[in-house]
Amino acid sequence: MTGDGERGGPAGSTALAFPPHVLREYAVVADGYRGAVIGPRGDVGWLCAPRWDSPAVFASLVGGRGTYAVTPADPFVWGGSYEPGSLIWRSHWVTSSTVIECREALAYPGHPDRLALLRRIEAADEPATVDIVLDLRADFGRSDPMEVRADSDGVWDIRVGGLRCRWSGAADARAGADGTLRLRLSVPPGGHHDLVLEISDRPLAEPVRADRAWESTERHWHAAVPTFDRSAAPRDSRHAYALLRGLTVPGGGMVAAATMGLPERAEAGRNYDYRYVWLRDQAYAGVAVGVDTPDPLLDEAVAFTTARVLEHGDRLAPAYRVDGRLPPDETDLGLPGYPGGKDIVGNWVRGQFQLDGLGEILQLFATAGRHDHLTSDDQRAVRLVIDLIERRWDDPDAGIWELDDAWWTHSRLACVAGLRVIARQVSRSDAARTSTLADTILAETSRRCLGSNGAWMQRPDHPGVDAALLLPPVRGALSSADPRSRATLKAVRHQLVEDGYVYRYAEDGQRLGQVENAFLMCGFAVCLAELDAGHLTESFRWFERQRAACGPPGLFAEEFDVRERQLRGNLPQAFVHALMLECSQRLGHAAE
Repeated sequence: MTGDGERGGPAGSTALAFPPHVLREYAVVADGYRGAVIGPRGDVGWLCAPRWDSPAVFASLVGGRGTYAVTPADPFVWGGSYEPGSLIWRSHWVTSSTVIECREALAYPGHPDRLALLRRIEAADEPATVDIVLDLRADFGRSDPMEVRADSDGVWDIRVGGLRCRWSGAADARAGADGTLRLRLSVPPGGHHDLVLEISDRPLAEPVRADRAWESTERHWHAAVPTFDRSAAPRDSRHAYALLRGLTVPGGGMVAAATMGLPERAEAGRNYDYRYVWLRDQAYAGVAVGVDTPDPLLDEAVAFTTARVLEHGDRLAPAYRVDGRLPPDETDLGLPGYPGGKDIVGNWVRGQFQLDGLGEILQLFATAGRHDHLTSDDQRAVRLVIDLIERRWDDPDAGIWELDDAWWTHSRLACVAGLRVIARQVSRSDAARTSTLADTILAETSRRCLGSNGAWMQRPDHPGVDAALLLPPVRGALSSADPRSRATLKAVRHQLVEDGYVYRYAEDGQRLGQVENAFLMCGFAVCLAELDAGHLTESFRWFERQRAACGPPGLFAEEFDVRERQLRGNLPQAFVHALMLECSQRLGHAAE
């Protein structure tokens, strides 16, 4: 193995040398506490360290400084795949002379205060030559360059922006004037070479040994992910579960996505920070993993939700940081951003009231109750949520799409569904009160929110349908055979579908796709609605169409640009993977 610091890696700013790729080409590795986004050139363009909501140390994804790249020195064609049932990614490059793979993972299970990013370069039958670049920049790339020092064993000690870092396996790297470490590395035929990058905001413990870290990572992923043999798509189900596992802090909350600021539409101002826990999204994930068994992810979702309900009561927020604090207010970083986007840290939902989330929380608790996994604290939280719905169901709220406060139909129906299913898990007297409350809300919603076609309207003053309205009947608000359910499914099919993909709602006077892209979660909602209506073949068609909307890594973003066939928005979007996992299991059961 040889090192050549003069030749290795591109010159100039790493942000310019490794510009953003289309989202479908990115893979994500995660360990529950943080996640790294890896591009097709082996470039880690995004990593917040040491935790999800920490500032990024690699920010080239959003136009900032900082990246960590392992790239073939010769021209190449890229591919890659995850090792089954894990978040171990294999970048695969076919060059003009050989085949090179780079095995990538965050050491798993993760440590709350220290990450270890593992990279193993593997050569086939010919030598593998790669260029390696490490440019750590704290504070979203805005910090001073790294301070680097190599010890007698060739291990790099790195300080940047208050973080302590260690890089092993790159003894021959050389530091440029800007502090960037570069190396050209040659791996002999059939051999491999390990790189280990450790980052913490505290003094580092003993160095991570690559062989031990890889063995532990493989073993724990294998033990963590179920087989899902009864699902309609076992491989994709395992992948979705692994992704949800990787986005969930052990014993705690699940972030909505690993990234921030990735635009839903170019220069439309829809750029959000999703590195926080939305209680609604985590409820979707809990319901999905609880279809068959009381999975640990279900228990973790319940525990995090119960803690927030008991702590905040009627001040319950839609979203929290993984440590239970509220997200910060939105601020602009002033970076160039992902092309077409703008970097925003924090999220405006911290001050919103989202009534529908209360109904989804009851769905989560009901799923746990069905498996006899509700504790006494959970039961207290159930009663508090029911009381909160009773007091506020008639109040305007921001709704599932987090828009202006209004009397959103979906919010009321989501509560009806949650009240009906939780009534089976509470005492007889509480069940009677809960069922009466559900009947009251449904009656008033029917009076105010039914259109002339018999379908649910988005809100009383807006005649259009909303794709979210398909979920409450699936969840138990009313029967799929109810004329209101049938009319709503028909309206969604006729008004909100283009080329097999579903939009949330139609903007007044605008054609589909003109204002925003199709919403992948809504496509899976149609799949569930068709299945609930007994249309198995149609349900499979919707399922297959939606799960094809991804790139080689099999990750879903929030939206899909139907015309350009591109993913849009933050990546990977947890609730899309949750709905995909639920659909796969329910379809598998229905087809048995």
